[in-house]
Amino acid sequence: MNSEAPLSGNLRKMQTRLEDFAHYTLMLNGIPIDMNAKIGKTIKLSFDGTINCIACGKLTKKSFGQGFCYPCFRDSPDASECIIRPELCRAHEGEARDMAWAEKNCLVEQIVYFARSSAVKVGITRASQLPTRWIDQGATDAIVFARVPNRYTAGLVEVAMKEHLTDRTNWQRMLKNEVIDADLVATKASLTGTLDADLRQFVDTDNTVCSINYPVNQYPEKVKSVGFDKQAEIEGCLAGIKGQYLIFDDNRVLNIRKHNGYRITIA
Repeated sequence: MNSEAPLSGNLRKMQTRLEDFAHYTLMLNGIPIDMNAKIGKTIKLSFDGTINCIACGKLTKKSFGQGFCYPCFRDSPDASECIIRPELCRAHEGEARDMAWAEKNCLVEQIVYFARSSAVKVGITRASQLPTRWIDQGATDAIVFARVPNRYTAGLVEVAMKEHLTDRTNWQRMLKNEVIDADLVATKASLTGTLDADLRQFVDTDNTVCSINYPVNQYPEKVKSVGFDKQAEIEGCLAGIKGQYLIFDDNRVLNIRKHNGYRITIA
């Protein structure tokens, strides 16, 4: 077992930065844990049964939408419908659950991107969230397709692109490192012409492709998802990290982001 002192706290998705390999930091009770340094070692994560809402902090028996109690899932701006369906955003018209939140999250530059993993997918994120968003999704390569002034316009571009590309990642194939062979620059060039002129103006002229390597010693041959709703303790040798998943050397994987708000101890 790891000889370091156990640390406890409520889970939030791992913080990331891009170096030669994606680097992961797990924050527990304000203390950073270098997860890359734990690869190749045995770790034990124990859930004490406590779940705190990531928005209001209150205890909740069940987590909704990756970390919310039900009232916050229903009412919090962090769980707004436009997060899933940006084309429904109305912040540009002065309508939002919280306009102060919308000004920081919806009425700022948004990126429509193409990312390569199990397939080439289209996605949206705030400009300030790159390359974090790509790492969180386990993308092998990614390219900026368009830069737009607000989330609604990004949604219109994404809807147009969904006629040609998926907006989802096959997480099991991503974790097995089954990556599609595709040229993102060529994909961008071919799909630019499919946009209406009013949206084509936002296509970014920079064709730089961001490549991401992940700290994985061994990819699973078959993926077995485990979680704290069915077992209180998860222990094993950490074989790698990709997306927001811990990969163990026996094909088990743990989605950290799915367990936002769960109080755990890591040793």
